[in-house]
Amino acid sequence: MSEQQDTSPKVVLVGNPNVGKSVLFNALTGAYTTVSNYPGTSVEVSRGYCSIKEKRYEILDTPGMYSMMPITEEERVARKILLTEAPHAVVHVIDARNIERMLPMTLQLIEAGLPVVLVVNILDEAERLGMQINLKLLEKNLGVPVLGAVMKRKQGLDELLQAIAAYATVPHKPFSYVVDLEDDINRLVRLIHGQYRLSRRATSILLLQKDEDIEQLVAKNERYEDYQCLTQDVREITFRRRADLHLQISLERRKVCKRMLDGVVTQTVKEEEPLSERLSKLMMNPWTGAPILLLVVYLGLYKFVGGFGAGTMVDFLEGNIFENYINPPVVALAEKHLTANWLYELLVGEYGVWTLGVRYAVALVLPIVGAFFLMFSLLEDTGYFPRLALLVDRLFKRIGMSGRAVIPIVLGFGCDTMATLVTRTLETKRERIIATILLALAIPCSAQLGVILGLLSAAPLALAVWMVFLTLIFLLIGFLSARLLPGESPVFYMEIPPLRLPQFRNVAIKTLRRMQSYFLEILPLFLVASVILWAGKMTGVLQMFVSAMAPAVGAIGLPAEATTAFVFGFFRRDFGAAGLYDLQMSGALSVTQLTVAAATLTLFVPCVAQFLMMLKERGIKTALGILVFVTLMAFSSGWLLNKFLLVTGLLA
Repeated sequence: MSEQQDTSPKVVLVGNPNVGKSVLFNALTGAYTTVSNYPGTSVEVSRGYCSIKEKRYEILDTPGMYSMMPITEEERVARKILLTEAPHAVVHVIDARNIERMLPMTLQLIEAGLPVVLVVNILDEAERLGMQINLKLLEKNLGVPVLGAVMKRKQGLDELLQAIAAYATVPHKPFSYVVDLEDDINRLVRLIHGQYRLSRRATSILLLQKDEDIEQLVAKNERYEDYQCLTQDVREITFRRRADLHLQISLERRKVCKRMLDGVVTQTVKEEEPLSERLSKLMMNPWTGAPILLLVVYLGLYKFVGGFGAGTMVDFLEGNIFENYINPPVVALAEKHLTANWLYELLVGEYGVWTLGVRYAVALVLPIVGAFFLMFSLLEDTGYFPRLALLVDRLFKRIGMSGRAVIPIVLGFGCDTMATLVTRTLETKRERIIATILLALAIPCSAQLGVILGLLSAAPLALAVWMVFLTLIFLLIGFLSARLLPGESPVFYMEIPPLRLPQFRNVAIKTLRRMQSYFLEILPLFLVASVILWAGKMTGVLQMFVSAMAPAVGAIGLPAEATTAFVFGFFRRDFGAAGLYDLQMSGALSVTQLTVAAATLTLFVPCVAQFLMMLKERGIKTALGILVFVTLMAFSSGWLLNKFLLVTGLLA
């Protein structure tokens, strides 16, 4: 890090998820800045820079947080930034439509003695709902700068830049709670002598709430005698108040917020509810939301990813460009100049770096991944995913997760490795383990999904069997996991952003960045995998693996040639699916065999990258247990499916 970066004043963006922090970050920095993991975690934090009145500022876009008392790893990282980064300004972004629900966190930030600037975003949506917000009165009541904004159109951006540049003092406006609670808080404040980023009042409240991170921080900074007195008083107060403490603190903050908002928000009755709100309600209603979800799956995944991506684009790149214009001259050049058989096989043989590694990555996987990421970015930009989370919450509760888990599950259809990382955002350890099991077992990544959709799209009944089979496995294993794994049930909470038309620039940049990142990740892996397979072929080790797996593959009704696709699956799921593509093109598989192969391969072991992420996130025992379970489950389920299809003759 340069000296300039070290001395640049920091502006930290905080707030609930889906309130426009990232949009504000992009508006301030002028670009989609590359994100990085926060030290010691796998939670991403975006950093960028902007100039205000010829002065350079570092901008940090933190993960979403609901309170200064963290629950998820994302919230813990966001709070840690406030504890360690010494911000020049803390910009709290809230949704104007939910101002009463989000203002308690503003009070916590002010109470903590942080340099708060409040940005009341999405004012246009609030006005459509008939809300009028007196920002000047709210600023007077809170004692911090308050700005209105519509950041998607950069309204309010100039005022925010001025507020950041002009911020010179940290306000300490007192907010009083009920007398007995104030007495307990002040009792702890008098015992705290160390220096902290948060005020002593905020530190005392977090100690009363049993915040482990704050407890460790205080233990490190206080003298031993003072710390012993402090912990004794905390124990006495929490024992006396017991379960009433958290509730009372929350209720007192809401009372203060109500006073702060007195006369600030007025509501006028609108004659007609906006179309976006009516559509939003339809998406979250089980009776209408389920058909909408099926329509999204049909048009987005089946028609666009499966039909256009895996069909039209792959046919064009693989069947036309590579087969007719690229591969022939490359192979001819190799035949002419490469006299050594091992070198010829390495480059353009059956498992050659060019004919297998490059062709699979560029011609088969990339167009499918691109189609998926484009569709994913479109849905993400509209605000559909939080509504999907609410729609499936009741169902997910039955399999041990909350609707919040739909985010990593949906992300798994893009990349299971990335989705396994995102399980950190889930509230309980039990929920994180269940999500990891289901991602490893029943959620195909975008490339694998696209190839399988392309393989089965010519036989709609086979595709329906595959989808129903995977859905039943997903629900069955989720239901059993929820019953067998110990732990607490999660509590669901999620902010719902406005439903809006996707912005072309946002969608294009997100899609291109994801495609670039994905391609830079998979190309080296495909090349390495092709070299390993080549070496295995030349030494006979590959044939040993194939022979060892052949009985299991034969037991599910597949020919010996299909074993290679499962070997490919050890390296990447999409690599294995692409192996089935070659078998189908050669006519080696019947419709029944293709369906069984696709289903078993989908359930088969996670790829190397996902397994390594499982090791990091869940630990070696849990990761190995999941690996063994998934392998056994894949082949036993494939055996049952094959028997069912043969007995019923459903796909004959």
